[in-house]
Amino acid sequence: MSNEPAVVVDAAALERVGTALADATRRRLLLSLLDGPAFPADLADRLALTRGNVSNHLACLRGCGLVVATAMGRRVRYSLVSPRLASALADLSALVLLVEHDDGPPCDTDAGCCPPTDLDQVQA
Repeated sequence: MSNEPAVVVDAAALERVGTALADATRRRLLLSLLDGPAFPADLADRLALTRGNVSNHLACLRGCGLVVATAMGRRVRYSLVSPRLASALADLSALVLLVEHDDGPPCDTDAGCCPPTDLDQVQA
């Protein structure tokens, strides 16, 4: 038997994170919130998005449990739900992924499943 503790994975939590990360705008919002709490209008300006678009995506992120809204007078400020999420996002964004094409890729970059990487260009 191994002396290492078992890793407990909450599949529902992973599904919520996957839903959030599946959209480019939501990814950009989450990464922007790594810098600290922000108001939707500021996020829209920073990311060159419409306020309505930002509001809709923040509502999704809230529903996924990844961000919290704090009323500040008549405005609402959004932040990541916890420092652990910030660390996890930073770790995920720092990953270097190896995409192998020899055995038939599980992810077809031509079909738009995964965007091509610099590594794809080197291997091509």
